Amino acid sequence: MLDMKNSGTGTRSNLGLAGFLLVLVAALGAQAQPPSSTLPGRKPDSKEPWGAFLGKAAHYAIGGEYRVQHPSNRVFLDTSLSTIVKRGKLGDPERLSKFVGLLRPDITDTRLLVLFEIKPDDEESRSKGREQVGRYLAALTEAVEPDKKLTGGTGFEGALFLEFENGGALWKLSWRTPEPGVTLYRWSYRRKKPGASWNERAAQKEEELPREEVEQRGELAEQAIRAAHEGGERPKGFQGQVYLPADCH
Repeated sequence: MLDMKNSGTGTRSNLGLAGFLLVLVAALGAQAQPPSSTLPGRKPDSKEPWGAFLGKAAHYAIGGEYRVQHPSNRVFLDTSLSTIVKRGKLGDPERLSKFVGLLRPDITDTRLLVLFEIKPDDEESRSKGREQVGRYLAALTEAVEPDKKLTGGTGFEGALFLEFENGGALWKLSWRTPEPGVTLYRWSYRRKKPGASWNERAAQKEEELPREEVEQRGELAEQAIRAAHEGGERPKGFQGQVYLPADCH
């Protein structure tokens, strides 16, 4: 395997041991928008851009992996600030205005008192993530007890791999947290190489995930990642394998 670094609280804490996290989708030009009738994993009348669709899959996978890495913590994913303050027993949610209380950080850990905003790995998105984290923290300062003040989380990084068939196309979702609270992700791709070892796969040139790959396998990817997190069966037609960070040491 590759050598890698490495609430909902208890019910999903054994996800990393379940064996397989199934599948992922990819980072392409955020402005691309093919005809809605051909978009895999979406409703026929959806007008949502590709970037938004693929971003949701990344958020789902990264948030789930944070829970795996912190099984005993109280972790909230995409949850409103008012709910976090109330259920996390941090303070008085009534101190939040109605609008501010609806803001939703991507990951909030009320045991470690940290939060994260997940964004694509580019400068514009990074700047936006920084602004959002600042807004969340400022709002929470008004509502939480002095000894329960939250900060931007650090040190959260990792990667997930999806291999289609033996030696098939290899997809990778990787993420890092280069500044407090801002977790950046990117998708990448390695071409088919049947019969290759993991060391050989790791040594292959890393490329941008081709659009045709997303169109062909996007539906399987979205279905499988959710099935893995929710304990469901693999989607029909998926013959590959997915490797979590823990599987790659």
